[in-house]
Amino acid sequence: MPQVEIRAKKALRDAFGEALAELGRQNADVVVLDADVAHSSRTILFGKEFPDRFFNVGIAEANMMCIAAGLATAGKIPFATTFSFLATLRAGEQVRTSIAYPKLNVKICGAYAGLSDSYDGATHQDVMDIAVMRAMPNMMVVAPADAVETKKAVFAVARHDGPVYLRLSRAEVPIVTDEDTPFVLGRANIARDGKDVSIISTGTMLSAALDAAERLSTEGIGARVINMHTIKPLDEEMIERAARETGAIVTVEEHNIYGGLGGAVAEALSKTYPVPMERVGINDTFAESGKYSDLLKKYGLTSDNVYQAVKNVMERKREHVAR
Repeated sequence: MPQVEIRAKKALRDAFGEALAELGRQNADVVVLDADVAHSSRTILFGKEFPDRFFNVGIAEANMMCIAAGLATAGKIPFATTFSFLATLRAGEQVRTSIAYPKLNVKICGAYAGLSDSYDGATHQDVMDIAVMRAMPNMMVVAPADAVETKKAVFAVARHDGPVYLRLSRAEVPIVTDEDTPFVLGRANIARDGKDVSIISTGTMLSAALDAAERLSTEGIGARVINMHTIKPLDEEMIERAARETGAIVTVEEHNIYGGLGGAVAEALSKTYPVPMERVGINDTFAESGKYSDLLKKYGLTSDNVYQAVKNVMERKREHVAR
């Protein structure tokens, strides 16, 4: 398995805006709706090129979801975009009733997920969106790892017939995948192989997982890193395989430890092959305002935290085997 090289950084929102514009050139049915954050979400790139297919609904997220639902019934492929907490919480009822329940072909794009809206504080940070959307029947949940994967995700969800929540970050993050990295909705990728422990990451935490794996390799610990870009439907086959082949699992996510990737992986393992497991995520708290990198450190979302979680789970694995 080739190792993924960590290269330059790029903001996911920039990749998202560029991908939308490219998608618009290829598919005339694609329409974009935005709740007055087009410059922040970068949907303005689509709006400038296709003003007749771009709708700024103003600060009216719930209405935006209903308009998107109507456009979907007319055969369009709407991308409804706003900050993630507004898409999942303020407009949650409209997403549930008007989009998820009738299985309409709407792509709900949650910009600024996790702590990436760092300076606006707890009201604008979103550490529970995965939990909300994962619990919604018929809703697919996708969280790309970097700018390259974001572009692939935009095109993939456009091809999928049904509601999708696309989790995006404002942040500039390392590019850790490339054009040749497979991207199939519902199928996780092995970004780095190893036999001693599996680190399952979602979204932009993949770079921290890879950094930790590299550090662990210097101590003779082989860490398999799995990129779980699709959280729902979950690739349970890959999770069971990781448990059977490595005997220990660490999950990594920029989200509350409750209801997100870690919970989903634990649910899957409980049905098939339970093994010692640790979760790296936000420990059930709202965050404060500040520099993004400082918040990641304060709330335990760095490669050091992943490294320590692996050390902890390896100890539990040894105790488990010794029984």
